[in-house]
Amino acid sequence: MTTFPRRLAASLPVALLLLLALLPAPARAESDPLVAARWQVAWDTYRFYECLTAPLPVTGRSRAERDISIEIDAPVQHVFDVYSDIENHLGIHPFLRRVVTHRDRTENGVRLVDLTAVEDVPVAGVPVTSETHAQQRLHRDALFYETDTWTLPNVVTHQRIVFEDLGQGRTRVTEHLVFEASVLLIDFTVTNGVSSHQRTQAGLKEAIESGEL
Repeated sequence: MTTFPRRLAASLPVALLLLLALLPAPARAESDPLVAARWQVAWDTYRFYECLTAPLPVTGRSRAERDISIEIDAPVQHVFDVYSDIENHLGIHPFLRRVVTHRDRTENGVRLVDLTAVEDVPVAGVPVTSETHAQQRLHRDALFYETDTWTLPNVVTHQRIVFEDLGQGRTRVTEHLVFEASVLLIDFTVTNGVSSHQRTQAGLKEAIESGEL
């Protein structure tokens, strides 16, 4: 995410909605079990409500899809391992401040990671602490992973990140991003979501190619 768009910043109801929704999550001073409990609530909400509700305008929600890609001068397996470890996004993702991993296990050959990303998101020029609850499903042998995320106020993303071996030690990373949010927030969500992912892509490319990661 980047800055709050001017069109939405001028809309007081939208700004208030975001502020009221995000302010109740000051996770920094809290214990990890409390963050984990909120992750479980978010996951249950997603599984038993969001998955069954089509994001159509009649429901007050909308969906948008975007693809972004980047080429990195490094072998594909190394790029996958670095890129898929969200801990490596700290200091690169523009708003990411902390990562809390709740569970990390392997089921049927797929690695599953339940985590919460704590971010400071600028809303109308004011940094607001937000929690993004996520589950990663890593298919290392097939060179892709998927991530579902849920953030107040009921903003969902579906991500499929594919790694392509270009030969000669080069890799193409393509992110297929699906955003679901209120019709009032979808433009903000897409603009800021795509921007933050592009900045993270560029930062990881630089860190990998320099040998830092």
